[in-house]
Amino acid sequence: MMPSPPSTSRSGLTSWLYVSPLVAVLVPFFLAPILVVLAASFFGSDGFGGLTPGFTLANYVEVLHSALTLKLYLATIKFTVLTWIFTLLIGFFVAYFLVFHVRNQLLAIGMFLLCTVPFWTSNIIRMISWIPLLGKEGLINAVLLSTGVIRQPLEVLLFSDLAVVIAYVHQLTIFMIVPIFNAMARIDKRLIEAAVDAGASRFDILRLIVVPMAKSGIALGSIFVVSIVMGDFFVVKVMSGGGSASVVSAFYEDVGVLQYPTAAASAVLLTLVLLAMVTLILRTVDIRREIA
Repeated sequence: MMPSPPSTSRSGLTSWLYVSPLVAVLVPFFLAPILVVLAASFFGSDGFGGLTPGFTLANYVEVLHSALTLKLYLATIKFTVLTWIFTLLIGFFVAYFLVFHVRNQLLAIGMFLLCTVPFWTSNIIRMISWIPLLGKEGLINAVLLSTGVIRQPLEVLLFSDLAVVIAYVHQLTIFMIVPIFNAMARIDKRLIEAAVDAGASRFDILRLIVVPMAKSGIALGSIFVVSIVMGDFFVVKVMSGGGSASVVSAFYEDVGVLQYPTAAASAVLLTLVLLAMVTLILRTVDIRREIA
């Protein structure tokens, strides 16, 4: 068998050198923590914050056999689905307007950047800013009372599941707008003009051309939104007033009482569920092929 030419060896070495900075970042800051959490999920606990080395499935059995686990997953998935639907609708039509209805490209980019201005501030500030609007004595209730639409303040607006969804939609819509805008911006406008000349309606153009060609942006935006909502607990805790909880809230409480193995098992299960959801999204579109 002939040895590989020196040029091939140098090419392989050069390729490894190109990816070495990424590996140097991913291994200590991404892969190593995941492996530590995975290992801790199979350890026992001494009840005082210490880990007992050894292999046990008791942590997973405890989490999976808890009725609270199913309840928390259902609540988390409910928030995820509702947030995804509203961010997708708002993000899609905002991107559609900017790409196809704003004729001046410079103006479209300027309006797109304008959409990002509220996101220059902290997520916490933007979330808390809804409290004066949604409260019993807030602006929305004041307007509805003054116009006679309601006779007493609506309590469902704040410290409820509705408030949680509103906060999530406000925070995450930009993560849907950006990839969809980028995907739509690559659509050849001459294709739309040809469809119009052929007698296609706006709905047909939207359904048969725009949506299929913006699938990569929809998929990427969906992954961003789903991942963030599934991994968050602070918005649920604050905006629900403690009336609702999420999966992350459960192992956050476990960490608070030093039950690290149980928290690690919950984190591993949540990661698997999230991976399954992301895989399901990716099965609808080959993002690499679409982007290429």
